[in-house]
Amino acid sequence: MLTTNQAATMLALQDKMNAKVNPNWIQVRSPFLRAVVIEGAEAIEHHGWKWWKKQDCDLAQLQMELVDIWHFVLSAILIKHDGEQTQAQADVFDNLSSQQLNFDGQTYVFAELNLLEKLELLIGLAAAKRYDIGLFSALLADCQMSWDELYAQYVSKNVLNFFRQDNGYKEGTYVKVWSGREDNEHLVEVMAKLDVKAEDYQDQLYHELAKRYALLDLT
Repeated sequence: MLTTNQAATMLALQDKMNAKVNPNWIQVRSPFLRAVVIEGAEAIEHHGWKWWKKQDCDLAQLQMELVDIWHFVLSAILIKHDGEQTQAQADVFDNLSSQQLNFDGQTYVFAELNLLEKLELLIGLAAAKRYDIGLFSALLADCQMSWDELYAQYVSKNVLNFFRQDNGYKEGTYVKVWSGREDNEHLVEVMAKLDVKAEDYQDQLYHELAKRYALLDLT
């Protein structure tokens, strides 16, 4: 289960990342839940939903979409509480273990929904400017992810986001494909070689990405 330290760390990292893009991000109040709608739809694509042809579920990509969704949910929670991280953390745990929710006059019991139905509910909530951490927790379970695994992937993706910003992502000068592979693929390789529990894990990861970016052929 998610720990208070993990929640506090992720909220702090998300605030720091958003502030790097825009120091006034809390005041700007960008529509982060709109991004959840888009990422949720992409997750459905990775799962496969077309009943008229054979499709295979890409679980790894589906898990990655959940990590991206979590970034945006954390941002929405922080905005809701005007950047106050203690209140935001309490919000995260408020319904973390909930097994159902009421939406649009209907009660949805998570155990009665399949993965696609849960993703559709996530999208519907986000479109209505809402989120539910219990639903997200149920999605993690369906995608064979623990909160510890989400935490490890979240911290790693956060480091990559910082690396992108430091190397011109916002200005459009960042090169996302290194020697024929996207930076996400390089991230996975580097993660496998490091200890996520190390105190300086974030620094190690950033350093290894920097070495690859500097030395590899960026064509």
